[in-house]
Amino acid sequence: MKLVIINYGSGNLHSVHKAFEAVNNNLENPYEIIVTNTPSEILNADKLVLPGVGAFQDCKNAIHKIDGLFESLEQVVIGEKKAFMGICVGMQLLAEKSLEFGECEGFGWIPGEVIKIEAPADYKIPHMGWNEVTFRNHELLNNISQNTDFYFVHSYYFRTQKNENCIATTKYPNPITAAVLKENIFGTQFHPEKSHNNGKQIIINFLEWEPS
Repeated sequence: MKLVIINYGSGNLHSVHKAFEAVNNNLENPYEIIVTNTPSEILNADKLVLPGVGAFQDCKNAIHKIDGLFESLEQVVIGEKKAFMGICVGMQLLAEKSLEFGECEGFGWIPGEVIKIEAPADYKIPHMGWNEVTFRNHELLNNISQNTDFYFVHSYYFRTQKNENCIATTKYPNPITAAVLKENIFGTQFHPEKSHNNGKQIIINFLEWEPS
């Protein structure tokens, strides 16, 4: 089984790779983990991970500048329904559009838009640090207690059009999306690679996940 982590110059690539490798090494049937932006490698993947930090449009442009990268992603995720996980901006890119620094079209894989966090003056933006997450029951969230802390760094969040696509929320101070799900497509606003044991469990759950 092959897990591909997409390399398009995102700043958290190294930490994501290290976190997945650490978990993978303890699996009974570990994956072959490859970090690449080569379409042929992506087309042969069994699972895909898209990291992301920074501005939405910068990340999207970086992906589209690599010849064939987005097309191979779309074929594997949308066409072949392989398991996919987006992290932070890698999750936000799944939306139809973002309103960060003007309107920018997203992948359109999950209905909704990325909008600025609205918070009182005593709440700092970006939302940075540990925050409790509340979630719906799903195998991707197995063995994690309600109101468990995860690590966030973001100023914008994914407001899903359909409630069913939002499977976890956090409060800052109003509820905002912490994780999304649609069929074989999963995404977290928080950083599992920075969330210690709770983040490791999310990674374990993803590696064991077989979307129907």
